[in-house]
Amino acid sequence: MTDKPQGGKPGDDSAAEEAVIKAAEEAAAAGAGESGSEDLATAKRELAERTGDLQRLQAEYQNYRKRVERDRLTVREIAVSNILESLIPVLDDIGRAREHGEVTGGFKSVAESLETVVAKLGLQQFGKEGEPFDPTMHEALMHSYSSDVTEDTCVQILQPGYRIGERIIRPAMVAVAEPQPGSQASSSDAEAKSADTDKSDGGSDS
Repeated sequence: MTDKPQGGKPGDDSAAEEAVIKAAEEAAAAGAGESGSEDLATAKRELAERTGDLQRLQAEYQNYRKRVERDRLTVREIAVSNILESLIPVLDDIGRAREHGEVTGGFKSVAESLETVVAKLGLQQFGKEGEPFDPTMHEALMHSYSSDVTEDTCVQILQPGYRIGERIIRPAMVAVAEPQPGSQASSSDAEAKSADTDKSDGGSDS
């Protein structure tokens, strides 16, 4: 007697296998879709991080360039200032020679060329008779009183001052005159008496 095969028909087994394969493919496809979305999100996040890093790097580079340029200008200004400061005694000698009428001929041409060069490099001379005394710019070597001034005034420039931009290299050496004590009060009294006289004259006319 021949045994009958256990289970269902052969056709049923093939259908079951096909169903399993289809389900596996669908699951794989679904998994691949989820994985792709995760990969895209990760790529976007990494792109944002790299973009931020690049922007920070560019900002740091720009700051570095500005710092280097600023340091370069500072070093140049210090070097030029040192050179100009060392030339001030020479300019003083030229000034004294000019006062004595000794700046003539070829020496005059050299002196004027030197003064032009230092002026182009930013060295400025200051200090004039009659200007108000400023302790940040002037150094008083002589002191007197005068009825001709109404405030502390530089009445004589003993040695000119020099500056580069706003920085004082050397203050001007000056003689200072202060208002004569009591001169302002006397002037006020005189003005008051004059005003009273005018009033009196006006009253007598009426």
